[in-house]
Amino acid sequence: MQVLDFIVRTNEALNDQNHLLKVAPADGVTLPEMFPGQFVQILVDQSSHVFLRRPISINFVDPEKNEIWLLIQKVGEGSQKICSVHVGGIINLIFPLGNSFTLPEKKGKFLLVGGGVGTAPLLFLGKKMKDNDLDPEFLLGGRSGKDILQRTDFERYGTLYCTTEDGSMGEKGFVTHHSVLNEKKYDFIYACGPKPMMVTVAGYARDHGVGCEVSLENLMACGFGACLCCVEKTVRGNICTCTEGPVFNITELFW
Repeated sequence: MQVLDFIVRTNEALNDQNHLLKVAPADGVTLPEMFPGQFVQILVDQSSHVFLRRPISINFVDPEKNEIWLLIQKVGEGSQKICSVHVGGIINLIFPLGNSFTLPEKKGKFLLVGGGVGTAPLLFLGKKMKDNDLDPEFLLGGRSGKDILQRTDFERYGTLYCTTEDGSMGEKGFVTHHSVLNEKKYDFIYACGPKPMMVTVAGYARDHGVGCEVSLENLMACGFGACLCCVEKTVRGNICTCTEGPVFNITELFW
């Protein structure tokens, strides 16, 4: 775990609610190894109302450019201030935090399911899987086509399926309604997004005898188990999502 200032190299508005920030260490230090599913805590600077850091999934790591990508949704004053940082501006990160998704040890059929901004950690996971000569498939959902983020990036690493609630892209409905779930048999499923979506994906996995990991989005104030606001009830007892997660096998959860 490190605490470093980062320079914002790019700040791209992907739609009216989501920004993609690409950041690099301000002092030029080489980034440590990071894993899909881990996250950072961002300091919200120059705010009279926001005192706690904001947890953001690591969307992608580019070792050649020494960059971390952060996909941020504007939902409150804290995230809005982060999204407003100009190119060349500084943000302070605690990173990398949490555990990671389990990479498969052999070939198979793997489905990565994401809803909304919950797609963020799945891009880095897909890249790591592709690097290991695996062929992931992605199933992404949103309210409309503009909410299906980073489509071109996902398509670099595997087949992409989409659902939208208004039918403007892919199949109409939720990700759990997509026909691919009835047409294919997967060996393992990974999911991140709204809790109702993940609970339904977990139910599908159980019903079909498929292994599944999910990345929880519990509220996190500190990132290292001190504040206890992200506690999740599991078969191991009540544990901090920020230190024992955010990734859990569904066999650990009471869903």
